[in-house]
Amino acid sequence: MSGINKVILVGHLGKDPEVRHLDGGVTVASFPLATSETYNKDGKRVEQTEWHNIVLWRGLAEVASKYLQKGKLVYIEGKLRTRSFEDKEKVKKYVTEVVAENFTMLGRKSDFEQAPVTNEPSKNEDDFVSPVDETGDLPF
Repeated sequence: MSGINKVILVGHLGKDPEVRHLDGGVTVASFPLATSETYNKDGKRVEQTEWHNIVLWRGLAEVASKYLQKGKLVYIEGKLRTRSFEDKEKVKKYVTEVVAENFTMLGRKSDFEQAPVTNEPSKNEDDFVSPVDETGDLPF
């Protein structure tokens, strides 16, 4: 039996996507994503924030660089990947990232001024959700 490596996150971008163009014209974008949960501790409401390293490749990276900005709310599906590297002092470090396979921008249309508007009528004109798949194609 093979394993399953699936991650689903809804959170806010901690900064604008950082975009790099690698040899061969491959585009990669990365950004930190904050997810928060609240719970009660000793009768007080406590909020805990987790930070996730998000990486997007090729067409998905191109779309993210155009439409995602610091503070925006996004739904991300992907898989966990852990990689290692040596720092300046030759100490081996490990980093775990979420490699996004698709994402959906969440929020109102006004939150995405650059985003194209779909031709399909919306139930609520203020609602805007635009799924993007791993090919980087917008569905409209």
